[in-house]
Amino acid sequence: MRKLLYTLIFLLYQVTFSQNQTTISVNFTDASIGEVIQEIEANSNYHFYFVEEWLGDKRVTGNYNNVPVQEVLNAIFKDTVLNYYLLDNNEIVLIRNNVIYDELPENFFGREKVVENTVTKRKKNINPSFYVEQKSSTRTETFRIGKEDINSTRERYSLSGYVTNFRTGRPIGNLAIVVSGTSIGTQTDKNGFYQIDLPPGQSILETSSVGIQDSRKRVIIYNDGELDFELDESLEQLDEVILEGKVSKNVTETITGAEKIDVEESKNIPLVLGERDVFKVATALPGISTAGEGSAGFNVRGGKSDQNLILVDDAVIYSPQHFFGIFSALNPFSIEDVTVYKGSIPAEYGGRLSSVFDIKLKDGDTKKFGGEASIGPVTGNVVLDIPVIKDKSALQIGGRGAYANYILRSLDDESLKDSEASFYDANVKYTHRFNDNNKLSATGYISRDDFSITSDSLYIYNNRLLSLKWDHTFNDNNKGSLVLYNSEYKFNIEFDGGANNNFDLGFSVQETEAKLKMNHAFNDKYSLDYGVSSKLYSIEPGRIDPFDEQSIVTPLAIPEERALESAAFISGKLDFTEKFSVDAGFRFSVFNALGEGVQRIYEDGRPRSEATLLETQEFDKNEVIETYTGPEARLSLRYLLRPDLSIKASFNNTFQYIHRLSNNTTVSPIDTWKLSDLNIEPQQANQYSLGLYKNFEDDLYELSIEGFYKESENILDFKTGAQILLNETIEAEVLQGEGEAYGVEFLLKKTKGKLNGWLGYTYSRSFIKLDSPFPEERVNNGDFFPSNFDKPHDFSMVANYKFTKRFSLSANFVYQTGRPVTFPVGNFFFNGSETVVFSDRNRFRIPDFYRLDLGFNIEGNHKKKKLAHSFWTISIYNVLGRNNPFSVFFVTEDGEVKSLQSSIFSIPVPSITYNFKF
Repeated sequence: MRKLLYTLIFLLYQVTFSQNQTTISVNFTDASIGEVIQEIEANSNYHFYFVEEWLGDKRVTGNYNNVPVQEVLNAIFKDTVLNYYLLDNNEIVLIRNNVIYDELPENFFGREKVVENTVTKRKKNINPSFYVEQKSSTRTETFRIGKEDINSTRERYSLSGYVTNFRTGRPIGNLAIVVSGTSIGTQTDKNGFYQIDLPPGQSILETSSVGIQDSRKRVIIYNDGELDFELDESLEQLDEVILEGKVSKNVTETITGAEKIDVEESKNIPLVLGERDVFKVATALPGISTAGEGSAGFNVRGGKSDQNLILVDDAVIYSPQHFFGIFSALNPFSIEDVTVYKGSIPAEYGGRLSSVFDIKLKDGDTKKFGGEASIGPVTGNVVLDIPVIKDKSALQIGGRGAYANYILRSLDDESLKDSEASFYDANVKYTHRFNDNNKLSATGYISRDDFSITSDSLYIYNNRLLSLKWDHTFNDNNKGSLVLYNSEYKFNIEFDGGANNNFDLGFSVQETEAKLKMNHAFNDKYSLDYGVSSKLYSIEPGRIDPFDEQSIVTPLAIPEERALESAAFISGKLDFTEKFSVDAGFRFSVFNALGEGVQRIYEDGRPRSEATLLETQEFDKNEVIETYTGPEARLSLRYLLRPDLSIKASFNNTFQYIHRLSNNTTVSPIDTWKLSDLNIEPQQANQYSLGLYKNFEDDLYELSIEGFYKESENILDFKTGAQILLNETIEAEVLQGEGEAYGVEFLLKKTKGKLNGWLGYTYSRSFIKLDSPFPEERVNNGDFFPSNFDKPHDFSMVANYKFTKRFSLSANFVYQTGRPVTFPVGNFFFNGSETVVFSDRNRFRIPDFYRLDLGFNIEGNHKKKKLAHSFWTISIYNVLGRNNPFSVFFVTEDGEVKSLQSSIFSIPVPSITYNFKF
């Protein structure tokens, strides 16, 4: 009996001790949650009940001595979906997501009443169109989001994430996400990011987008959380179901003069030698032209070719074209998106007067290996997607080369058999997504052109750039990005004429920039962008060296130029009402010309020459030579007259501190660049625009009419016969004057149907005025005269007709007024020699330009399971065989002045290109 009594007392003691145990001591390092639970059970009387798969793979470290078990559990379950409930007998039950209540919360019945009122109020605002019952055969997945907080009284929780293409891993933009049976909805941005506020409990999310399979997701939300979607492509033809917004972006967006180029559709536009080229597509749009066929550079709204900022993944590229503008220098298969700003330039961009070409390259596929390639008459092209870490990082590598040398060597003309005309370009992009909030992108690019039509001179020009970008999401309303890049353009001329004057001549321009951009979205109606940037220029204006030991050429190097251009910018978009929207921005730039270097000081009020040179000033390294500042305002207004009709207006003022030096009519790869300094001031422009935008027949047709007026100052030009290369006193050859341009742009697009494409027409004028009290610095008596690229009439038509899903016919027609030219108008004899008298500069014009191109496109069958999907393009460039003049020049033969005309493509040029995607 006594033994039984002792046993009962011992058991009672054990029960009492276990029920009163309040602290524990445990230590663990890089342990899983399951291992920590085992450690707690081994060092205490607590016992756990849970589902093994709930624990996840989180690793924790902790050192706890005589602390309540709740403190340990709160620490290890932080940032997980696990809650717990502690029973009186030291048993702990783990719960996923939700909370076990053992009593009603305070004011429970009052809170319930408030919730009911809230629900009732919310239902009043529901759009009846969302109540249409939708039948779907898609599987509904269930996701539990967040961990319930017993103390929370919130009525909405935030759900965010990214939506990507299941096959390619690339983001899906403009995807609609709505909560079934409610008016709650949102859409993804261009990066595939979305954010939506949901009531606690269960919601059914439905997604829809053209070309993407619809999906339904059951979400049970307990707290803020994240959910990424991977959606598959829809390969079914939608004949009757059309998913569209209420109004199109071209009507509703606030900024003017912005054009999106559909890179994929560019394959249907017939171009020379079958090459896809987004820049050629851009010149078919109103307001964008070139000086002539086979000429590099662009003229946007009456601006010079050096007034365009061309960006590739945020890095500047100076020469984006191969072979004097015939081919693009960018691999078309690598380009994701192209946006051209020719009217209202966002405040984050600066340094150019006329336009911005913002080109984004594709991210690599993080899921599977794939690629795209093409083989044409003179070029070959390939792009490969290489996953590095599945669903996290990938490489995209692209390469392209021309093999035109064999054509030159096969010609009967002996003078051309030793000629060379080849190029290559290569690009690589690496992306790594660390998590939903951090993404790193790195882009590298290199290109080279070799050109020699004579046997004694070889022209070589190169591009190189490297950019790094870090994207970070701070929270649902704040994002930021940091960009670093370095870009270089250089050329060399190697002359080997077999004599003793052989030389190697070179030039290079390089810039390095750091840019921080932030975005804050206050709500759906108001957002703010702001940031800072700083760019370092380094230019080697020119050098010449002997090509070999026998050369008697004297080495010469023009001193290096350096400058720092920094800026701060801020811009915001505000929708005052559903009809009236404003996009306003301000940019302030500071330009410092830096030493070391020498600056020449001339007499005021007299032409710059050796006779008026007063002194030379020397500046030490990094010493500030001159400072220029530029306050720049950007303003765009939009008013919706009707849901499908809007009127827009904008104002821009811009500064440009770097100038292209060229006395050719068209852009040449051996043009050099010059920084502003004591003698050369920065260019400046003000542009005003007003436009009307209208859509017809359920957005089947888009119509826009936009007028502009631009006035410029300090536009760079040169004296007649100016020497550009290797000139140590280039400022004595420079003229700076006023510019004026105005015009009206008309664009009609048909976006859908078997026949689609656009008609564009531009009437514009571009003038320059070079006035001075001194005759040698005055051109055309100081009056305004047409610029080299003044073309009043510019008409273009791009059309594609689809016979079936696989066969289509494309056409491209261009008509332009002939550009201005200076002709000889007489001659006289002096001291027994004949002298030619020329007209006023740009008084006459070369003949008008027109060209028709045709292409027939054949797509392979659309079977889903194929090794590769093919696409054939058979095209004829210049079908009419029009002998369009590229330039007109004059020679003297037998004492007589004769005019001659040069052309680039004077006959039809057929080509066939095979493309395949795998």
